[in-house]
Amino acid sequence: MNTPTPTPLLPVTPRAGGRGGPALRPPARGTPFPCKRRDRAERGRGVCVGVEAPADLDGMLRRLHLPTVRRFHAELAARAEAEGMSYRDYLSVLVAEEVAHRVQTRIQRAVRRARFPFLKTIEEFDFTFQTSVEQRLLGSYLGPELVTEGRGLIFTGPTGTGKTSLSIAIAYRAIQNGFDALFTTVMELIDDLTAAGRAGRLQEALVRYVHPHVLVIDEVGYLTHPPDAANVLFQVVNERYLKRRPMLFTTNKPVEAWGKVLHDPDLAEAILDRVLERGRAIHLRGPSYRTRHLAPKARPTMLDEGGLSGQNPARPAAAPAGLPPSAGSAIISGKRVPEFPEPARID
Repeated sequence: MNTPTPTPLLPVTPRAGGRGGPALRPPARGTPFPCKRRDRAERGRGVCVGVEAPADLDGMLRRLHLPTVRRFHAELAARAEAEGMSYRDYLSVLVAEEVAHRVQTRIQRAVRRARFPFLKTIEEFDFTFQTSVEQRLLGSYLGPELVTEGRGLIFTGPTGTGKTSLSIAIAYRAIQNGFDALFTTVMELIDDLTAAGRAGRLQEALVRYVHPHVLVIDEVGYLTHPPDAANVLFQVVNERYLKRRPMLFTTNKPVEAWGKVLHDPDLAEAILDRVLERGRAIHLRGPSYRTRHLAPKARPTMLDEGGLSGQNPARPAAAPAGLPPSAGSAIISGKRVPEFPEPARID
């Protein structure tokens, strides 16, 4: 018995609108085809059978904003062929390069926005010269918990002891951990917000100092602050305290003297209360790092440990001619020192 030969089926042209709709035009050469219906099983495993490789790979990587992949994929492909690298390893290396590039780009942008006067890392800080603080004491401030727990820190001490450098190093580590930061002097902050208050845009100006994850406020007490300094500074500190955002301060005055420095003991106490609730104050001692190249006798005379450098703190220095004897303990090289002596206690 002869078996009839089946008639071959003619190819059916798909139509966009179903029955009677216009026929779909095939994509131009080089345009990626979608996976066909018969390839669903393979497509579920991430394989698309019968798909033509795109010709304009460079253009598509540019559209996807993958500059590092676009730069290295050809070079890495040649290396993969030479070393027998698997597809997975090839893709992993490309993606890792792209991620590393994006992280570095983000850090560079964040550093520019932070407006550091200089860049200092914790690895670059010389703990062998500044021995009054150890890196292990700063461990919790160098991790993500600085931001997640909203911690505060106040560095006190004479000039040149590394207060600003340590604050910048901690803020830079926060940037490396994925956060952003802002550096400002207390005078810049007060002047900016005072001018904004007079112009009726104080709340708008506060955003700049409240929004960053980490805020460094430098040089509290270095210059004479205006009468409303405490009122202006409190608004920043209180807003950040409520949002649990960390603050780092540097000052050459003991925290006990901030009431006189800011011209309002009550507000100064409220500021310190909020900063130190989840933080601490660390006092830095020793000679100035800037004059480390000078012999000890050639370094500028400064107050240290409650007295004049090189003298017994228990015996005040004699007052220079023309000044009352009672002023002897507050005189350095014939010039009056600030009203607030440096603290001798280290945290």
